[in-house]
Formats: sequence, structure tokens, C-alpha cells
Amino acid sequence: MTIEITREARTDDAGDILAPEALAFIEELHHRFDARRLDLLALRKVQRDEVARTGRLDFLPETAGIRASEWEVAPAPEALRDRRVEITGPAGPPKMAINALNSEALVWLADLEDAASPTWENVVAGVKNLRDAARGTLSYTSPTGKAYALRTDVQRPTVVTRPRGWHLPERHVLVDGAPASGALVDFGLHFFHTARQLLANGHGPYYYLPKLESHLEARLWNEVFVFAQDAIGIPQGTIRATVLIETIPAAFQMDEILYELREHASGLNAGRWDYLFSIIKVFRDQGEAFALPDRADVSMTAPFMRAYTELLVKTCHRRGAFAMGGMAAFVPNRNDLAATEAAFEKVRADKTREADDGFDGSWVAHPDLVPICREVFDGVLGDRLNQLDRQRPEVSVTAEQLLDIASAPGRVTETGLRTNLSVAVAYTAAWLQGNGAVAINNLMEDAATAEISRSQVWQQLRAGRHLDDTGEQVTAELVQRLLGEEVEALRAQVDEAVFAEFYQPAARLVSDICLDDEYVDFLTLPAYELLTGAARAEVIG
Repeated sequence: MTIEITREARTDDAGDILAPEALAFIEELHHRFDARRLDLLALRKVQRDEVARTGRLDFLPETAGIRASEWEVAPAPEALRDRRVEITGPAGPPKMAINALNSEALVWLADLEDAASPTWENVVAGVKNLRDAARGTLSYTSPTGKAYALRTDVQRPTVVTRPRGWHLPERHVLVDGAPASGALVDFGLHFFHTARQLLANGHGPYYYLPKLESHLEARLWNEVFVFAQDAIGIPQGTIRATVLIETIPAAFQMDEILYELREHASGLNAGRWDYLFSIIKVFRDQGEAFALPDRADVSMTAPFMRAYTELLVKTCHRRGAFAMGGMAAFVPNRNDLAATEAAFEKVRADKTREADDGFDGSWVAHPDLVPICREVFDGVLGDRLNQLDRQRPEVSVTAEQLLDIASAPGRVTETGLRTNLSVAVAYTAAWLQGNGAVAINNLMEDAATAEISRSQVWQQLRAGRHLDDTGEQVTAELVQRLLGEEVEALRAQVDEAVFAEFYQPAARLVSDICLDDEYVDFLTLPAYELLTGAARAEVIG
């Protein structure tokens, strides 16, 4: 065997999760598919360089036949025909997983990606929690003796697991001496340990696929699925995948992505925060035409976001696939009734817009928001399970509409700049502590919101943008001054030892990537070096 685990995972049942048979499956996935994964990551750079040269994206001429022809994805299995309310959250710790499974949502997006910090313990424990959830044995007792268990009086959500994206490595698993793909490790361990049990439960191994930038990346996932099903002897088409359309290149290839996955496709999701992050990343050389206002001002009613979501609904329903709405990041604060009521109203408005547009369901980030989302979609769906019958023939979206960033209303302010810096540091510090989903200022922040926050700072600095409220130009000196002030404010909120161990490295990282002349493609890549470096130092120490 050429697979190597670089250190023990200090979590329950790690030996079972990392059993030789499971590792052999991971190794085979790596040998069959990792070289192509790396080729596709290299192709991303080639395509980004072409955007830098031309300043635009367009629908692919070579796949016009796929867009023009009539075809549909495979019919949805029973467990995925009604997705009107989905709750999102990390697969661990167990308390959070149990709360999601007891929430009365119809689907739980069990996240091993943006809402999870990929410490080695989290990676292994997340799979263990999902295995135990499939078995119906997941439980937890807190240090104070409070017991958490799966409810038996409600129907549990269908679990749809989100592995990491193609770009992320897993440095605790080496194959032939090189780090394995985080995506293949997450998928491989989860599939190996849960697929048969999920089938016995009347469900199946269902996945959300993040960060895709082309239909070729969807094709690779499809080939992984075909191999995996054969490897354990379950029927082809058992796996179902919902793809997050959360990159601007993918928005131009929705039909093609569904086509590549058509025997395994379930739907597409409007991943709004990563989508905005992708716009900045892909068009970072194009000046004011692609400069976004403050993150808080970019709503789903902006013309370019309307074009994106309406195209998604139309494409999905034409192909018999589900159109899933995005995250409502607002979370209730049980200690602040006014903030909670404001969150409820914002979520209600967001979900009403999605339901009226034809989405089949949507995401919430907290159990208290499940009834609101359900009520909104109940009101639109009536006796129907979904809105696949709403074909949206009146929708016609052009490349120009998808790229009309300049028409987005809003301002660029010092308040927005400060918020971006504060959120980027606070989230990264939490991520380094092993927490991937963090409530900050009554918003549920994950890696996607941290990415757009630091990317906006980089974009405004490179453009020499003047702030609309103060008139001051965004310079390196201004960013450093405001960052220092925001970091000091965070310092007052945490223990000094925690600040020194996590917030100071996070602040240095945010400063480095915001001030660097070269744009860093993913915050989580250099952050992962800090995360794994700290873990190595702890083991050595």
C-alpha cells in the first residue's frame, strides 16, 4: 500500500474510519482520478488568464448543441423530491449534527467544506458522525451532563453531504508521497462507510458539489461516482449530486454541468457568497466595471444576481432538476429579541423572493429559521412537492446581463471596509481553532463570507477606490491602520492567550493577502498551512 496517514487522529473510532479497507478505497480513487484533478486545476489558470486578456466570459460555442437539445436528468429518488427547506451546518461537533437532524428540515446539508475547519480530527470525526447518523446511533453528552440524542417523534432530514472542493489538499493523507485530494478523501470515507446503510434506510449517498468552474470538473465527479458504485456493487445512478453554481465560470455552463452528471444529477444551487467572491477573483484585472459595493449592499435583487438566479431556475426546470435557493445568513439571537425579529423578517423576505421565482426550496443556517422557510414554500407549493412545472419560458439571460456588475446599487464605505477586515480576521481565527461556522454580528459566517470580505479589500486597494462616506482613498496605509484598529477591538473580546495563538496569526495572514500585489486564489490554502503547521507543532511538542 502506498497510502500513508501522517499522524493519528485523536478522536473516537478513528481506527474504524481509517480502516485498511477504507484507505485502500481512497488510494484507488487517488490513482484513478487525481492526475486529472490536477490537470483541471491547471486549466482553471489558463481560463482565468484568458479572462484577464479579453475582459469577458461567454457561453461556450463548442457545447451549443447540449444547450439547444432536449434532454433531462434522471428522475429524483423519493427522498429528494421535496426539498422545500434545507438546513446547513458542519458534520461536527455531534451536538450541532444532532440539532440539524432534529430540526424538522427536509434535508440537512452536512458540511465537510466551507462550514468546517479541516483539522484532522474534524475530518475523521465528521465522517464518524455521519456514519452514526445513518445508523441512528448518533448521541452526545456534554461536560455538564446534558444529553443529546436523535428524536424518534419526527422524520429526520435526508442527509446531503458536501465534500471539499477540488482545489483543497489533505496533508494528513499521502499517496505516493503527495498530499491526497481533500475532495476524494471526504467523498471516499463518507461513501465507503455510509452508502449501503443509507440505501437500507431508503435514502442513498447524496452529495453537494462545491466550487466547480467547468463542466469538465463535473465530468470528473461523474467518473468518480461511476467507479465508486461499481466498486461496492450498488446500482449506477444511486449516487445523486446537487452542484453549487457558486463561480462565475460555472454560471455560463449550467446546462453542460447537468448534462455531464445527468445520471446522477439532482439539481443546482445558487451559492451567492462564493459567487460574488468568484466575480472578484475572475475579473480582478478589469477595474471599476467589476467593482462591487459593500458586501451588505449587494442583494439578490441586483440585476446581475437576478440574471444568475433566473437562469438557474429556468435551466434546472427545463432539465427536470431541482433549483435550490441560497443561504440566508441571518441567525436569531435568543438574547436579543429585536435582532431576532429583524433576522426573521429578512429571512422571510429572502425566501419569499426565491419561492416566487420558482425555486424548489432553500437553505437556512439555524433550526429556528426552519419553520419560516417551510411556511413560505408551503404557501407557494400548496399540494405540490416542488416547482418543476414552472418552466420560466419568459426568461432569457445574456452574457452581458450576467456580467452587468456595474449596475449593482450600493456604496463603498469605511464601515464596509472595517467590517470586511474584522470579519476576515475573526473568522480566520475561529477557523484556526477548528470552527468553520461562526456567528458574527448576527450573521452566520463561513469560508465563503471570509473570502468575499478579504477579496473586496484587495479589489478596492488595487483600484485605488475612494470611500463614498469619507472621501478617503483606499491605500495600503489606510488598510493597515483600519486593520490594526479592528484587531485591537477583537483583542478586547477574547482571552489574551487565545488572541496570541489564533487572532495574531489570522491578522498577519489577512494583512499579507490583502496587501500582496498577487491575488491569492483561496484564503483557505495559506490558512491550511497555518492549521496543519500548528497541529504538527502540537504533536512534536
